Amino acid sequence: MNYWLLKTEPSDYTYDDLVKDKKAVWDGVANNAALINIRNARKGDLAFIYHTGDERQIVGIAKLISDPYADPKLDNPKMAVFDVKPVKKLKTPVTLAQIKADKKYSEFRLIKEGRLSVVSVPKEYWDDFIKMGG
Repeated sequence: MNYWLLKTEPSDYTYDDLVKDKKAVWDGVANNAALINIRNARKGDLAFIYHTGDERQIVGIAKLISDPYADPKLDNPKMAVFDVKPVKKLKTPVTLAQIKADKKYSEFRLIKEGRLSVVSVPKEYWDDFIKMGG
């Protein structure tokens, strides 16, 4: 199993929207590195939902319910998407400030490549953030 962090602008789509919708197509990703991550994701993987913008925090957990596939809205097979469903909202959001404050995470791609919208999460970090989020 792989672990991911999926960024979303809360003014566009929130974790609560995902809960309300029960599932969603994770689309709108155009960055090549992020698309490579999408193509490496697999059904059954888990992902943090991270609100960008003013919030900058991990707010919930989602599960990938499909393997990646070409975005059906676009005529470009390189533009990959996958389907996700909500698992649970974190009791306490884990903020970017908390993550940056610990040198342990200095190599985390969320910090090193801040513009990347789909980021792999090492299992050790995943477990830490789950504990931090209660």
